[in-house]
Amino acid sequence: MTGSPAPTAVASRPQAALQRRSRLASVPLIYVALAGTLLLGAVLMAASGGNLLSPGNIIDILTRSSLLGLIAIGQTLVILCRSLDLSVGYVAALSSLIAATTMAGDPSRIGLGVAAALGAATVVGLFNGVVTAKLKVHAFITTLGAGLIIKGFLDTLYPGPAGDIPAAFQAFGYTRIAVVPLSAAVMLVIAAIGVLVLHRTRLGHSMFAVGGNDEVARLSGIRTDRTIIVAHVLCSLMAGMAGLLLAARFGTGVGSQIYNAGYDLDSIAAVVLGGTLLLGGRGGVGGTIAGVLILGVLDTVFNQMQINPFFRDVVRGVVIVAAVAIYARRQIDPTKSRSRFGPKSTAAPDRREGPSDQPGRPPAPQEVPS
Repeated sequence: MTGSPAPTAVASRPQAALQRRSRLASVPLIYVALAGTLLLGAVLMAASGGNLLSPGNIIDILTRSSLLGLIAIGQTLVILCRSLDLSVGYVAALSSLIAATTMAGDPSRIGLGVAAALGAATVVGLFNGVVTAKLKVHAFITTLGAGLIIKGFLDTLYPGPAGDIPAAFQAFGYTRIAVVPLSAAVMLVIAAIGVLVLHRTRLGHSMFAVGGNDEVARLSGIRTDRTIIVAHVLCSLMAGMAGLLLAARFGTGVGSQIYNAGYDLDSIAAVVLGGTLLLGGRGGVGGTIAGVLILGVLDTVFNQMQINPFFRDVVRGVVIVAAVAIYARRQIDPTKSRSRFGPKSTAAPDRREGPSDQPGRPPAPQEVPS
């Protein structure tokens, strides 16, 4: 006689499959939204006599996306851990100035300048991570404070542009492979690495676990503090790379022009638009890149059509709010509320009524009042 599988084992299979699907459920949706944005933008541009898919506009979209994409990749990692980083714009400005002043126009000092810029970014990320994870200061306060410290330092020592980027390194900001800027290619490679890290390594699984429930992750043996610190260090490194890209484009190091550009909020908007929860534990780099591209397409369309910047910000805000509302509705699981608060299923016998009527089953244990 063949025995039937245990009900809990049968029930756990679809539940586990549902959890695996729900982790990346927002990624296909955001890419559908990206395709819709491209189509709508192309129609609007064609109506005004332009061509969104011309080589020049594609280069413009990818150039815009490469800078914000680098910062948003790092922002994704900290948000997955239920943290945040508001210092990314200041870190990018600091890195550009350190790189420019260290290189000082000498091609032989390019490696030293890159190392110094990324080293400074690492120190800031380490500070943010340690204060957030060890001292239990909220990441909003920690990273905002770190950004203000950097701002005061830059405004005092570098009130204007400083340093000189050698022409050999400026190629990083302007070289293209066909219609793909080198900076965009680098961003996409880093994004692919980020996807692999999140879904194929222990560090990535730890980030999802910490963002989902840090206490459960800690009881499961995950070093939650170390995971948060590593996420902040990687986020600052990405901001440092964005600062190097900005230095290559400007040919010098700049401060206020970078940290006043709003890269911190734009990166958070791209991450949220890409489907990553601000509460952590769900999302990924793939959706973030799609969110970055949507913002890049919108900016290119608005610039080509010479639309009022105020209206541009309104449209971007509406798009972000609508996307978050759609994700919130998709994350509602009505079966959970029914099973937890709804009436009990008639198929399951009430254990308090004594032994089961079904033959072959032992009587259910009686509850002992506490």
